[in-house]
Amino acid sequence: MDVVAVNVERVTGRRDLHRFVTFPWRVYAGDPHWVPPLIGDTKKTLQRHPFHEHAEVDYFLARRDDALVGRIAAIRNDRHNQEHDERIAFFGFFEASDAEAARALLGTVESWAAAQELVAVRGPANFSSNEEWGLLVEGFDAPPAIMMTYNPPRYIDYLEGAGYAKAKDLLAYFLDDPNPSERILRTAEKMAARRGVSVRPLNMKRFEEDVGLVREVYNEAWEQNWGFVSMTEAEIEHMAKELRPVVKPELILLAEKGERPVGFAMALPDYNAAIRHANGRLFPFGLLKILWHARKIHKLRVLTLGLVPEMRRTGVEQLLYLRIFQGGQKLGIDEGEMSWILEDNHAMRQGLERIGCRAYKTYRIYEKHLTP
Repeated sequence: MDVVAVNVERVTGRRDLHRFVTFPWRVYAGDPHWVPPLIGDTKKTLQRHPFHEHAEVDYFLARRDDALVGRIAAIRNDRHNQEHDERIAFFGFFEASDAEAARALLGTVESWAAAQELVAVRGPANFSSNEEWGLLVEGFDAPPAIMMTYNPPRYIDYLEGAGYAKAKDLLAYFLDDPNPSERILRTAEKMAARRGVSVRPLNMKRFEEDVGLVREVYNEAWEQNWGFVSMTEAEIEHMAKELRPVVKPELILLAEKGERPVGFAMALPDYNAAIRHANGRLFPFGLLKILWHARKIHKLRVLTLGLVPEMRRTGVEQLLYLRIFQGGQKLGIDEGEMSWILEDNHAMRQGLERIGCRAYKTYRIYEKHLTP
């Protein structure tokens, strides 16, 4: 029997884009842990995200005969390459029905990168470290938290079989008893007070001003982190616009020393628990299903927590986590995920473990160096 080759073609036009966005429904049919993304929101991200202002992105579909068997994005993030003095491409939005399709898709990105004189391919990245990052390699027994990735275990073999190796692991921590003892809380509060640091929730009445403070801290707090790319003003504004309808002020905290912002933490209720019931579509009944199930969310995800360098290892980070957990309890939330944490960020990991968190999922960034 003749083997039918996989053909990879660039996405062109609305019909191809729709196929690209909806292909995962073929991969995850029957998977109880997959959370279908909202189709309309995904299309907007792929076409109109401010990331595109400093990057080049092409989307590809893989076919065997007339059947779709995979998708991938090829990404050149100019901001990353400038800030890290690298010449790499990224791949993202990766899905494949089988190993042959995976090799064809990854090979397409490699050729795309080589044509631009880039020397390596890294991923998965949707689009950068400021969005969804990494391939799930441990912890397949639970659904992903909001804005975290999910994939079948076989994708590990697909990537490693195509010559990709680990570049860095990212950890998700879990806490199912977010009720800190008075001793831990008092200790953290005293340590912060000794340094003149106070913590307050986001002020929705001055939302734009507080978002500006968040951006100031965000880019300073993470500038030395592996893979970090500073967010542009347009990206911060886009994130704020997207999240404003769903933020809970008690879950977004600013740490200030006098009038200077020195840290912040942001968490969201895990809306994936509600979004999964819409099956990707808001209408005619998806939105109603989301609103109904959102009343029963009992888990939050801490998306990000950062401090300016001189405030690290001072107890302020623990105080931010503890205050977020207190805010979650007021919303009826009794579980929390903290993700993601770089595997070699030992200070942050130790701080989480001191308050009872445990690592329960691992995500991996893979890399392949291209032969000249």
